Amino acid sequence: MESPFKMSLALFLIIILAAVLSYALFPYINYFFGAFILFAIFRPLYVFLREKQKFRKGTAALTSIVVSIIIVLIPLYFLLSIIVGETQTLLEDSYSMRLFAQMVDDFFSQYLSRFDLPYATIQAEVEGRVLEFASEAVNFVSKFILDSIQGLGRQVVGFTVMYFLLYYLFTSEEGLMKTLHAVIPFNDENTGILLGEFGKIVHSVLISSGIIAIFQGGILTLAFLVFGVGGAFLWGFIAALLSFLPIVGATFVWVPAAIVQLFQHDYLAGIGIIGAGIIISSVDNLLRPFIQEKVGALHPFHSLLGIIIGVSLFGLIGIVIGTLLLSYFILTVKMFSEEYLSGKARREEGSDTAGIESKSSDEEKRANEE
Repeated sequence: MESPFKMSLALFLIIILAAVLSYALFPYINYFFGAFILFAIFRPLYVFLREKQKFRKGTAALTSIVVSIIIVLIPLYFLLSIIVGETQTLLEDSYSMRLFAQMVDDFFSQYLSRFDLPYATIQAEVEGRVLEFASEAVNFVSKFILDSIQGLGRQVVGFTVMYFLLYYLFTSEEGLMKTLHAVIPFNDENTGILLGEFGKIVHSVLISSGIIAIFQGGILTLAFLVFGVGGAFLWGFIAALLSFLPIVGATFVWVPAAIVQLFQHDYLAGIGIIGAGIIISSVDNLLRPFIQEKVGALHPFHSLLGIIIGVSLFGLIGIVIGTLLLSYFILTVKMFSEEYLSGKARREEGSDTAGIESKSSDEEKRANEE
C-alpha cells in the first residue's frame, strides 16, 4: 500500500511543479521557440565550424550565436525602429488625413452625385469611419510603443534565455537527441521523422518563403522610396508578411497604393507602383517554384491554416510555429494509427491465425492417433 501511495504522491508533485514552471515560463515561450528556430537555421554553420575548421564546441557555438545576432537580431531591431517611427508619423500627420478626406469628398462629388443616392449621408458615414479608424490606429501604435518600452526588461530576459538555450542546443545536441528518442512514444523511425520535420518546416517557411518575402518587400519599399510614397519601410514590411500567405501576397499592398496615387493625380507614382507590382508578381511566379524545388514546399492550405493558428497564438513567430504544430498533429495522428491501431489489429489477426493453426494441428494429431 505504501509504495503505490508514494508513487502517486510523487506523480502529483511532478504535475504540480510542471504546472507552476509552465505558468512562470509561458510569457517567454516565443523565446524558447526562437532558440529552436535559430538552431535549425544556424546548425549547418555550427557543423561546418566543428568539422571543417576544427573549432571546439563552445567556440563554434559562440561564433554561431554572434553570427545569428549580426544577421538576424541587429537588422531586425533597426527595421522595427524605422517602421514604428514611420507608423507614428503617418498616423499623426494631420495633413495626410485631411488630404485623404478631401480625396473621399472628391470621389463622392464627382461620381456618386450622378446617382439618386443619399450622397451627404454616405459621405459623412465614410469620413466618420475613416477618422475613427485613424484614431484607433494612433492609439494602437502609441500603446505598442509604450508596451515595448515597459516590456524592455522582459525582452532582455527573454533574449538572454533564448541565447543560453541556443548555446545548450549547439553544445549538447547528442544528449538532447537521445533524451527525445527516449521520451517520444514512437519507434525510432517515426521519432526521426518527427525531429526532421522541424528542420523541414523551418527551412520551407523561413528560407523558401522568407527569400520571396524579402524580395517582395524590398522591391515595394524601393518603389515607394523612388516615387516619394510615405511609410515605404512600413508598407514593405507589411507586404513581406502578407507574402507568407498563399495567393494573397503583396498584391494587397501595391494595388491599393497605386489606386491612392492615381486618385491623387500622381500618375507617375501610380504607374510606377503598378510596374513594380507586375515585376513582383512575375518574378514571384518564376522564383517561388525554383526555390521550393531546392528547399521544399508545403501545401498552400497547410501553410494558410498553420499561419492563421500560429499568428493568433504566438504573434509573428507563429508563422513558423503554427505550421509546425499543424504538421506535428497530422504526423502524430498518422503514426499513432500505424503503430498502435494498425499494429494492434495485426497482432489480433496474427493471434487468430495462430489459434486456427493450433486447432488444425490438434485435429490432425487426433486423426493420426485414431
